[in-house]
Amino acid sequence: MACSKKDGDEKGATGPQRFEQHALSEVACVVGVVSGKGGVGKSFVSCGLAIELARRGLRVGILDADITGPSIPRMLGLGGLHATALGDLFLPAVGPLGIKVMSANMLLAHENDPVLWRGPVLAGAIRQFWSQTSWGPVDVLVVDMPPGTGDVALTVYQSLPVDGTVIVTTPQDLVSMIVGKAVKMAAKMGVGVLGLVENMSYATCPHCGERFDVFGPSHLERDAGLAGVEALDRLPQDPAMAAACDAGDIARLLPEGLLDRTVERVLALGDRPAEVPDIAAMDARYEAAYGAVPRPAAEETVDMTPEEI
Repeated sequence: MACSKKDGDEKGATGPQRFEQHALSEVACVVGVVSGKGGVGKSFVSCGLAIELARRGLRVGILDADITGPSIPRMLGLGGLHATALGDLFLPAVGPLGIKVMSANMLLAHENDPVLWRGPVLAGAIRQFWSQTSWGPVDVLVVDMPPGTGDVALTVYQSLPVDGTVIVTTPQDLVSMIVGKAVKMAAKMGVGVLGLVENMSYATCPHCGERFDVFGPSHLERDAGLAGVEALDRLPQDPAMAAACDAGDIARLLPEGLLDRTVERVLALGDRPAEVPDIAAMDARYEAAYGAVPRPAAEETVDMTPEEI
């Protein structure tokens, strides 16, 4: 599976250069999993996507870029495992289904130790996880991004050759508003969006099988339409999956086909690259749906979004 060129790729003449991939790494495709806010199950989607791809025979890795809140190792049964090294080169841990994992938690003496790093050090960790890690041959590297639009997300977008992002949401209107921020960030960074995944979309009664909306009706189709991106999968709120994540047994217990549409979209990247959202068109759709937002006079505003971040 080939997506985009990974070596010598640059943002442009004036933009920051990409981190170089190590000579012992052969990563064909990089997919980011992002959310505008925490608590929506982004890491669960990252693990689920990696598991589903591995079940289809692909060589998969997860770069856990959620440096200050890493949960990927524990979910995959690698909790408490420390990273190994060969000289100054990190070797990712290998989990179930051959999924390779590199995470900040694997560098700590105890997995519950806090990561008290400032922005430049966080960016340096992402560089090490990409440039100083021997990933070997990997068909798809899933990058579990931190929530929000802060330093680490900027570093990943600017410095890694991300082929497309999956944005995770939940049915609440507040989360829907934050989704717009995540889509616009990808657009401003020139990164394509594969689509939206709605987590905790519904629950199923264990006695009669009836579905009911815990957090209200699904907004997946609406939010995807407003953002101009694809509506991918709706995932249930399932206590069994939460327990499987806690036990590190999600690779065995994840239901088959839970992320079928997302997996198919990732597999199609070679023939159908992810499109960068059109911010002006997105704003027009929001305005048509909700009315024009009052705008302050130019002299009352401060531009917090410079062209070159």
